[in-house]
Amino acid sequence: MNEDSRHRKAVPYTPASRALGVIVGFDGSDQGSRALHYAAVEAHRRDLQLTVISAFTVPRAVAGYVDSAAEITGDSLARRGAEEVLDEARDQLHGYPGHVEYRVEHGDAAGVMIARSENATHAVVGGRGRGGFVGRLLGSVSSALPAHAHCPTTVVNRRYDPDLVGGDTRFTARRDARPVIVGVDGSAHGRVAALHAAEAAGLRGTSLQLLLALPTIDSSLLWYAGRTAKESGITELEMQGLQERLDGDVRWLTGHFPDLSIEGIIEQGSPTQVMAHATERAQLTVLGTRGRGSITSALLGSVSRSVLMEAHGPVEIVPLLTDRRLNDHGEHEPVL
Repeated sequence: MNEDSRHRKAVPYTPASRALGVIVGFDGSDQGSRALHYAAVEAHRRDLQLTVISAFTVPRAVAGYVDSAAEITGDSLARRGAEEVLDEARDQLHGYPGHVEYRVEHGDAAGVMIARSENATHAVVGGRGRGGFVGRLLGSVSSALPAHAHCPTTVVNRRYDPDLVGGDTRFTARRDARPVIVGVDGSAHGRVAALHAAEAAGLRGTSLQLLLALPTIDSSLLWYAGRTAKESGITELEMQGLQERLDGDVRWLTGHFPDLSIEGIIEQGSPTQVMAHATERAQLTVLGTRGRGSITSALLGSVSRSVLMEAHGPVEIVPLLTDRRLNDHGEHEPVL
């Protein structure tokens, strides 16, 4: 199976059967602590289990001189270090009202989180850290977790301030009037992301904005595939057609979320620019893993670091997940 077909195959997703609930990678760093708090608030908001994961590996220089099985399962220095990291997490979650499970895992941090995401409803990581979860996320294996996770993944950056989020208790979110914003492009990936963004907006008691980025050149990346890169600009008729199709997505989502305020917006600019600017006014920005060459392929391609690192708030990446609600969309796109 090639990379393109892999991203077009929907991942089976039944939240009720995913026992780990919200998983968070914790490495003891400041960014790890921000991710831990965000995950705790999210698990509490959704009434799900919170699973805190710390991973360790055996350095190659050491592995050749010890019994590898004992190193993984026994009282090794590396394992003790991971357990001490989890003790830090326990201290930071003191007073948390929900159920928490703490897990020490052997293996590469990104690989561990990807594997555990098969049994999780959501995954959370920080933007940077000590070379573990969050360091690898935006390091040498850029976007490993968001690109390959089997559940939505939220990346929490340094601008997230737990002291400004906690309400009556440290893990109860304050009311936030800012909208949830989701990038759409007419693809099935974008519509799955929109469904998850709508759920997030409903849980937060706020509105949802569907945002379509409109490059002035190379408009073949959008819903009107007939134009060429040589044709800069867009006619009023074409703009009207795009808005009508965006309004169709709004009506479709409203049918599933009748109590939610939903607005469709078209903005000029590259997908990276439009979505990076959107994070300044959103309490959560949501994107799919891949679309029609615009928002999401850019996110997981060469400009992924700029979107995640420039974000002014949490960014949630949603893979192509199975969802029956796609079937009643007027322009349902078949999924392999």
